[in-house]
Amino acid sequence: MFETQNSSPAPNSPSPSSSVFRNPLLYGSLAILIALCVSGGILFVRYQENQDIERRNTEARAEKQRAQDRAAIDQLGGKDFDIQMFFANPTTIRRGDTAQLCYGVSNAKSVTLVPQDNPVWPSVNRCVAVAPRKTTTYTLTATDAAGNAKTQSVDVRVR
Repeated sequence: MFETQNSSPAPNSPSPSSSVFRNPLLYGSLAILIALCVSGGILFVRYQENQDIERRNTEARAEKQRAQDRAAIDQLGGKDFDIQMFFANPTTIRRGDTAQLCYGVSNAKSVTLVPQDNPVWPSVNRCVAVAPRKTTTYTLTATDAAGNAKTQSVDVRVR
């Protein structure tokens, strides 16, 4: 009695045609995983580039604002104590008319205008109305916190 050998595989052993390496699901899943990793990497790199661009734009806007602020401070006299302007408009009037005395001071603690009844104070741009009866010389005196004073004068002629 010969035992015949059965050439069929055992019930629990894998068949040669159903090997793990021949499974299309494995390769498809692997391809999808690689595509997701590449896409994720691209999205991350683009996100980082956008963050860098936004940071550079923010820094550029801040620098531009600082430059504009420095220019405005310089226009307003910067750190210097000075009378920026003092003039009459018009310089010649008829009796009974008014003229404007305009002044601008930087870093002044107090301002006086003689002769003048209206109060004046430190300002970078202010005008007061005057109505002299005769030709008058107006004197603007600005004083800083240290007690230093600067003076300018302007004439308003009356015809």
